[in-house]
Amino acid sequence: MIDYPRHQFFRVALSVRGTVVPRVAPRVLIVAVIALAACGWNALAPESLAFKPLAHSLVGIAMGMLLVFRTNASYDRWWEARKQWGGMVNASRNLVRIMTVHAGDGRRAAALCSAWSLALVHHLRGERHPEQTRELLGPEAASRSYDQPNVPAAIGAELSRNIALALGQGRLAPDLARLAEGLVMELLDHQGACERILNTPLPFAYVTAVRQLLLVYLFSLPMVLVGELGWWSIPAAVFIAYGLLAIEEAGIEIEDPFGTDPNDLPLDAICATIAQDCAAMAAGPSSPAPRSAL
Repeated sequence: MIDYPRHQFFRVALSVRGTVVPRVAPRVLIVAVIALAACGWNALAPESLAFKPLAHSLVGIAMGMLLVFRTNASYDRWWEARKQWGGMVNASRNLVRIMTVHAGDGRRAAALCSAWSLALVHHLRGERHPEQTRELLGPEAASRSYDQPNVPAAIGAELSRNIALALGQGRLAPDLARLAEGLVMELLDHQGACERILNTPLPFAYVTAVRQLLLVYLFSLPMVLVGELGWWSIPAAVFIAYGLLAIEEAGIEIEDPFGTDPNDLPLDAICATIAQDCAAMAAGPSSPAPRSAL
């Protein structure tokens, strides 16, 4: 995700890196070519392309509403994913805090939480899990987890085993063990929410209808403008085409927030935060609480 200077209007407005300009430029160029052809035809046969703008305007209003809804739906997915990952950070910190302070050793929980977040990122991206995840898990846990179709869920089971071990050894009070297990369940609930976002794109029929309507509107736009604007219809069509196509493309980019595009969520940085905070907590002073802690 790009961290931009929010208060520098012109610097942001004139940026190209991280924007949708490179992707929409070919489509805008097609509209410009159609507008040029319409202007040439109109010069040869004046008024032959002077279409009435009423129907076109009505279609434009409907299309604008559809684009707004489409962009809002994509942003809702992006923001929902960000909230889920924020919940993962909080649950990981709380779990390691409990294991460090009340069970006397949170290092294993910290390593498992870090491994779980890394595994989830690569699971959502459909990538191979890195060697770093295996190192955090250890040979035995890695052999159990990597044999499963859902590696993050398997690492969640390893977290539960760690809690059960502390409970069985008398290092963790039963009430605290239930609380810690609830945090593991919370982590897996966040994982399920991310998988839901990933595996449920916007309905195909809706996306197709928006794009079909957008193409018809933009390709016919020069014929509507040429009668009133003449050769000025070329820059006018380009300007309108860029605005509409850029809005639609921005919605496409943030629809899947788990990838590596410039505007996707900074998942690698979030994983680094989880690893850093959990390791720092686990390295701090620890003192097992008595079994009657709660």
